[in-house]
Amino acid sequence: MSLFRHAFEVRALLAGSGIAAAGGAVGYFLVLRAQVFTADALSHVAFTGAAAALAFGVDLRVGLFVATVAVALLIAGLGRRGNADDVVIGSVYVWLLGLGVFFLTRYTTHGSGTGNGSATTAVLFGSILGLSAQAAQVAALIGIAVLVAVVAMGRPLLFATLDPAVAAARGVPVRTISAAFLALVGLAAAEATQAVGALLLLALIAAPAGAALALTARPFRGLALSVALAVGAVWAGLVLAYQFPRLPPSFAITAVATAANAAALIHRHRSTRSAAHT
Repeated sequence: MSLFRHAFEVRALLAGSGIAAAGGAVGYFLVLRAQVFTADALSHVAFTGAAAALAFGVDLRVGLFVATVAVALLIAGLGRRGNADDVVIGSVYVWLLGLGVFFLTRYTTHGSGTGNGSATTAVLFGSILGLSAQAAQVAALIGIAVLVAVVAMGRPLLFATLDPAVAAARGVPVRTISAAFLALVGLAAAEATQAVGALLLLALIAAPAGAALALTARPFRGLALSVALAVGAVWAGLVLAYQFPRLPPSFAITAVATAANAAALIHRHRSTRSAAHT
């Protein structure tokens, strides 16, 4: 395929695969734990972190990772057994979004003296085709590390997700596992922001996981399916954006992920109706 002749497309596929693998893995447990709103909040925290980094002349990725992981741990610390309720998450989310506007204003009016807000546009909508070779390699490595960490803690995390009270009674460190998981969500959110942007991040994290849960009730099969669907969405989205240059890659990726989720829900609905009539 001619797509592979372009170095920036190969870098996008490399980075996108790692990012999607991490997003699919954490997304599966986020949906299972009913914590999708946490990912949405962290996507806006990513915007605030990037705006703060730009305002103070620091590497944008430093702001992304520090802000998302720190706020993820804060949310875990505020919640019972590491699971903060929607009121806590919403309060943190709104405050940090306002802080992001403050940093963006500071960047465009002071900052390095050259800020015009264009870099924050890349944070909001993604710039996967603009990644350097080093950034693509780092993104792929972090994505793989998040995936390996989620798989490694899969069984106790699943136990703590399905029945936290019994898991705690059996000696599972529920709070520690929940905090560690949210830190991984923060890493995945910071990574995914570079591919699809803070505003569209949720589609890459939640849609493949939702599709996987609609297709299978077996946890680890669902986890693998969520990762595969997320990676497939990134690859298909990049191919679509290449074939139709007017199509933004971030939109193409999220459109494929959303379509896969819709198809899975329709399949489950038809299967349920078919089973009811037999």
